[in-house]
Amino acid sequence: MRFHTGFAALFASSVLFSAGSAGAVDLEVTHWWTSGGEAAAAKVLAESYDKLGGDKWVDGAIAGSGTTARPIIVSRILGGNPMGATQLNTGRDAEDLVKAGLMTDLSELAAKEGWADFIRPSKLLDACKYEGKIYCVPVNIHSWQWMWTNPSVFKDAGVNPPANWKDLVAAAPKLKEKGVIPLATGDAWQVDGIFRVLLAAIGGKELYLKIAEKKDAEAAAGPEMKAVLQAFAEARELADPGYVGRQWNEATSLVLTGKAGAQVMGDWAQSEFGTAGKVAGTDYDCLPGLGVYPMLDTGGDAFYFPKSDNPEVTKAQLKLASMLVSKETQVSFNLAKGSLPIRGDIDLNTANACMQKGIKILADSNNVLPAYEQAFSSDTQGQIEDLSTEFFADKNMSVDDAQARFVEIITEAQ
Repeated sequence: MRFHTGFAALFASSVLFSAGSAGAVDLEVTHWWTSGGEAAAAKVLAESYDKLGGDKWVDGAIAGSGTTARPIIVSRILGGNPMGATQLNTGRDAEDLVKAGLMTDLSELAAKEGWADFIRPSKLLDACKYEGKIYCVPVNIHSWQWMWTNPSVFKDAGVNPPANWKDLVAAAPKLKEKGVIPLATGDAWQVDGIFRVLLAAIGGKELYLKIAEKKDAEAAAGPEMKAVLQAFAEARELADPGYVGRQWNEATSLVLTGKAGAQVMGDWAQSEFGTAGKVAGTDYDCLPGLGVYPMLDTGGDAFYFPKSDNPEVTKAQLKLASMLVSKETQVSFNLAKGSLPIRGDIDLNTANACMQKGIKILADSNNVLPAYEQAFSSDTQGQIEDLSTEFFADKNMSVDDAQARFVEIITEAQ
């Protein structure tokens, strides 16, 4: 994990909790859900927790992406100034914190409520385990493997809306003639996301698993991987120069307002379309697996609970953990977030057309991919992000040079 120091002092005056009447706790919950749609989803959780009575959710939103928030969260915990609960990605984000004994063990609660019986796929709960004990609660299934399109801008340009990645590349000249950005994105983790999606969509499941699970340097050096990087080189030709510094939800806004044709982004983008009143399948469309391979990785968000010596805080933490996996919360939260629920025993008939596509895909375990956060250490993830960011920004970097760098990373990957 890439720990960043120097943040703890910034939060020296922040409050983890305070005791109210009858031992009630004000529980600070940190997260990075700050876009319009994400904030609405976070509000669902806060209101649901407050309705339980007694303890209160104190919102600790951190502006920016997970790349910005994670080091702040980690530094606070390491610096002895922990929050009551915190969002992190499902996977290895908190691995070192758990090893250091800084996280609350949820195993007893999970066994009592039978989490293993209804959380699916099972790898989500497995990702919360260390030495057989459970240290987090997954709250949703998020996948990177989506492309979001605005059908009307393609029709206005005289071309059919794309059914796959190749269609988008072919339509790009017509879109540019109309002053429309073919592919809206932002820098750093966003372009890295495009790369990981192309790895599965262009490279295929076998290559993705060789890279992510086996850390196969020979596969990283092969022709299938070269084809992925060639597609990534196409992607950098589809973006506009203004992508640098652009937030992901700003890129989504370009698509929903007709200023861009498409965006490769995780299914959290749906919350922005929904907040804007856009209808899936009409105002916007979605292509899982870029329309090439309908497979989804199963990452997502999870909540961890830093250890506390105060039994009232621990009680409040367990109450929140229980609420997060409840049927009612899973339905209301995921409908607002645009993500899929972690429970396989709830009714989501009200889900929109894109969510229904995702539910159908995940019903077949052969379509499920491990997320980067589950497969790679934070250090390896950082190296891949650095390479993809550099390649996307520097059109003079050749595919061969990028592939050679990628092989080095995978050779040493953890």
